[in-house]
Amino acid sequence: MGESAATAVAAKITALLKAQPEVNIIFAAAPSQNEFLVAFVTKDIQWNCINAFHMDEYIGLHADAPQAFGNFLKDRIFSKLPFKSINYLNGNATDVDKECTRYQNLLTQYPPDIVCLGIGENGHLAFNDPHVADFNDPKLVKQVKLDLACRQQQVNDGCFTTIDEVPSHALTLTIPALLSANYLSAVVPGPAKAQAVYNTLNAEVNELNPATILRTHHDVILYLDKASSALIG
Repeated sequence: MGESAATAVAAKITALLKAQPEVNIIFAAAPSQNEFLVAFVTKDIQWNCINAFHMDEYIGLHADAPQAFGNFLKDRIFSKLPFKSINYLNGNATDVDKECTRYQNLLTQYPPDIVCLGIGENGHLAFNDPHVADFNDPKLVKQVKLDLACRQQQVNDGCFTTIDEVPSHALTLTIPALLSANYLSAVVPGPAKAQAVYNTLNAEVNELNPATILRTHHDVILYLDKASSALIG
């Protein structure tokens, strides 16, 4: 699954670079993306033509914490390849609102072409949990309070030992920011995601199941394995 997604994204990049000088990509940081990232870094791509972004970040983790999404991506991809630019969200910014504005300005300057994302156990995209998801959000980046299911997922994924260790707040790109890209690649493996996948494909399109909004996008591919697709037959 990871190899298939990586091959498709690489092909999309190559096609885009025939028509434009740079490609702007937003990456998700989660264990669900591991196989995709391992395959993706091996692809023959003009990495020096890519501006890289990530889609969310905890607020208040130690700068060197391995659970920080910027560190996750730095370790698995950003430090391995000669990107034109790497743009990190700072979860330790003194002024969170100012940091949101800074990153929003970057996304405006470099409109995303491709988003490589996952889907949360509660159906979230990035950290747009059901209680804060807004399909018509006027912002591109915002601060959010994480819901209990989202925080528990971080424990289930092995990123934290207990839920008390999981930060309660985070910075996230909004749903309109993610859907503004021309191409979305969603890699969603594992049995814990089966209900979220079923809801994504079958539930009413609304913020109670944020990932349902993917059905409205003109170019999105959902990559599933046997476990995550178990409920859809």
